[in-house]
Amino acid sequence: MAGLGARSVLVTGANRGIGLELVRQLLSKPDSPQWIFACSREPEGERGQALGNLVSKYPNLVMVKLDTTSSASIKAAAACVENHLKGSGLNLLINNAGIYKAVTLDLVDEEDMINTYKTNVIGPLLVNQAFLPLLKRAAQGSSKKGLSCSRAAIINISSIFGSMEWVPLTYNKPAIPYRCSKAALNMLTRCQSVDYQAEGILSTIIHPGWVKTDMAGEEADLTVTESAQGILDVLSKLSDEHNGAFLDWTGSKVSW
Repeated sequence: MAGLGARSVLVTGANRGIGLELVRQLLSKPDSPQWIFACSREPEGERGQALGNLVSKYPNLVMVKLDTTSSASIKAAAACVENHLKGSGLNLLINNAGIYKAVTLDLVDEEDMINTYKTNVIGPLLVNQAFLPLLKRAAQGSSKKGLSCSRAAIINISSIFGSMEWVPLTYNKPAIPYRCSKAALNMLTRCQSVDYQAEGILSTIIHPGWVKTDMAGEEADLTVTESAQGILDVLSKLSDEHNGAFLDWTGSKVSW
């Protein structure tokens, strides 16, 4: 796997599943980032134990409290990260935190939709806004030309369930709030890819595959190890041509 070359990486939803495995693999790389910020809603709680164990072993790993549904929490997290970076920018932001609710079209209600959108769409929007100054600083301070994860990038973890073309093939799991929220996240990423390109910031959507997590269950195809390894390999190869692209964990394009 090629190296990312990023000095600093931040991962939301890092206390379990894909997020936790991304952190583990980043730590194990020969060129591990100087700083890895692992964000969790309850870092000191029971679900943060695995992350806490890693923090005790790796001095370059910082556990950050970040609730993507709270603007105050997001702002506090950005201040914490800025303090650690001491004038340097943030190279790579991975928006991994998300929720899934398997609700059908006839049963979905207002609360289901609002709660899912708050976490899966508004959360990444606010996180990206809060960390944008640090991403800009990284892009401006880099000697690298063009767009890449080693310069400055926002990676939004989406899903094939957000693809309109794939609906007929995946509708055995309706999951209406999740589908709609991921389609909205895809649009958000496309908008950011246009808006942030001039600042030297790459914006890309990644479908991690159908992964054996608490969200997907054991019937899924991929292990978290396989998914995270694929994602990091793809991230290491991203460039200008992938700005605003919708890719899966193998680097293949996903139809919209």
